[in-house]
Amino acid sequence: MAEVKFAGWMGLAPDSVDGKMVWQEFEPKTFEETDIDIKITHCGVCGSDLHTLRSGWGATDYPVCVGHEIVGKAIRVGSKVKDIKVGDRVGVGAQSGACLNQNGDCEACADSLAQHCPKGTSTYNSKWPSGEKSYGGYADYWRGSSSCVVKIPDSIPSDIAAPMLCGGITAFSPLTQHNAGPNTRVGIIGVGGLGHFGIMGAKALGCKSIVAISRSSSKKEDAMKMGATGFIATGEEADWATKYAGTLDLIVSTVSSANMPIQGYLNLLGLKGKFVQVGAPEDGLSFNAFSLILKRVSIGGSLIGSPDDIREMLALFAEKGVKTWNVNRPIEDANQVILDMEAGKARYRYVLVNQKHIEA
Repeated sequence: MAEVKFAGWMGLAPDSVDGKMVWQEFEPKTFEETDIDIKITHCGVCGSDLHTLRSGWGATDYPVCVGHEIVGKAIRVGSKVKDIKVGDRVGVGAQSGACLNQNGDCEACADSLAQHCPKGTSTYNSKWPSGEKSYGGYADYWRGSSSCVVKIPDSIPSDIAAPMLCGGITAFSPLTQHNAGPNTRVGIIGVGGLGHFGIMGAKALGCKSIVAISRSSSKKEDAMKMGATGFIATGEEADWATKYAGTLDLIVSTVSSANMPIQGYLNLLGLKGKFVQVGAPEDGLSFNAFSLILKRVSIGGSLIGSPDDIREMLALFAEKGVKTWNVNRPIEDANQVILDMEAGKARYRYVLVNQKHIEA
């Protein structure tokens, strides 16, 4: 195969988030026989991209090419890669490498929790074991380990599948971790890019009730169409934390604000309820310990999902007909899309489309 040039939208400084990414070539990692090259057709836009572009979660290693909801065609496949061949439609999410050591030397990988591997590689703003930088999907091509690359089910279009690879699994994984199902009363905080997957995922799992929780009722109609059976507008109901106290078994919080009314959220849980935070505020959170003690409530977190988790989610979503609520935009407009995302205009995921690769 002829060598391809790797180029993409590069963030060069924290002001990149202000629409100042620059399209330029970059040097991918050295190809290994366990690697795959993907010709990118679609890449979802995630809130993580904005945090990273502005160094919100810590100092970013510029230049950086963000984007970790990548779908495209495998155009080069190493000789040691199993189950994927040239021409397959594949995707990679927020994690693109893990040691996958199953003999116990890596506790996370041995426990099928590759997403927590301490030697893992994030799809961008990270380093491969070789020390080379990882680059994301706001680009023409992606190169990386096959360990976290998954096939996309035939029945899921590429633009629908792309946001599922990070946003989808981030909101869905806590549901399966805590055995959400027909007897579970679920609350999803935030009706947005993550939260809408939480609502649809809970519906796909057949949960007993699904309550969408948002500051206003502006997204109530959408939430009900997604599968919610109830809605709480925290900014419009003065006594919501008391009125709905003890009505939920599991809450998944997708918001990334340090100012969320977490005390009230915890009050919504019943005995032995669970609160799982997946949104990552740039500042910390605080709450009263008695919110946990009196009802034996537990607080936890969740990080994306393993490659197997993603495959299982995609299979269920394909079976149940779950579809991302997405707006497709040309990859050439990436800077404006970032600005629109920052302004809260997404309903509910933006997807960058590389039209020339679809037509080729």
